[in-house]
Amino acid sequence: MRKTSILLAMGLSLAAAGSASAADKVTLLLNWYTYGEHAPFYLGLESGIYAKQGIDLEIQEGRGSGVTVQAVGAGSATFGYADIGTMIKAASKGTPVKGVGILLQTSPMSAMGFASKGIDAPKDFVDKTVVLTPGDSFSQIWPALLKFNNIPQDQIKIISGDAATKRNAVVNGQADLLLGNINDQKPTIEEATGKPIKAVLFSDFGVNTVNGGLFANADTLSGKADLVKRFMLASTLAAEAAQKDPAAAVAALLKAAPKAGKLETVTSSWNVTMPLLHTKRTANERPFRASKEDVAETIDLLAKYAGVEVKGADADKYYTDEFLP
Repeated sequence: MRKTSILLAMGLSLAAAGSASAADKVTLLLNWYTYGEHAPFYLGLESGIYAKQGIDLEIQEGRGSGVTVQAVGAGSATFGYADIGTMIKAASKGTPVKGVGILLQTSPMSAMGFASKGIDAPKDFVDKTVVLTPGDSFSQIWPALLKFNNIPQDQIKIISGDAATKRNAVVNGQADLLLGNINDQKPTIEEATGKPIKAVLFSDFGVNTVNGGLFANADTLSGKADLVKRFMLASTLAAEAAQKDPAAAVAALLKAAPKAGKLETVTSSWNVTMPLLHTKRTANERPFRASKEDVAETIDLLAKYAGVEVKGADADKYYTDEFLP
């Protein structure tokens, strides 16, 4: 009897070990260094949401949306999180990727500078100096913002620089504004200077593009559909949990990435991000479920201002909600 019990216990232990080892190893490559926008993924990892879906998740920091898209297209990462507009542009040129969920459906893109300068709307850009990075997602949508608001480009002085140069140019007074994300550069500069930053959101002045989203390689979508569904369910649950308990989400992020910034800065970043998770069309939807109309409008903007040879009517080629819960 005792021998039978021991054998049964051994069998159960082996079965449990076998079950644990069966978890799918998944790599999520972010768009950039860790900041508040990424809190849901870290909360999902820390709280076991992904593990409950049979996913052994590894989160890796990125070095820009373009790099992330190419890595996923090449199969170096299972999923990517990056600007969906950048993904669409790459996909239209043959990179085998497709969006499966969009977290930031209202764009965080903005022109920002010290609040003391009194720049509150695009009309205030005239005769100001703006620093941007040529070719990045901000600079490609910038002309649309100016045209929509009837601001002549030749009435604004433009200087160029990378992310660090942009911050320094504003902090040191070489530029009045930089193009950046309200949930990234704004809290970072406020932390560094102790001065309030005013961000003029593109979406508040007629130009909105869907932004941060999840995507995968075409082979993953066709060959591992069940994995994609489990990953998107876990990501949806993680986003909902992060909205319900922002403090826990920020704590999970800082535990995994302590160099991401001060508690107050990362908290501010996630708090600013949460209102961007939906548009009016998706106000009653769960996180990541985007409106096809919002995606189509983004594509049309990219076609008109960023040289992307696609049409909004082709949105289904670049984004699907079939894997969402």
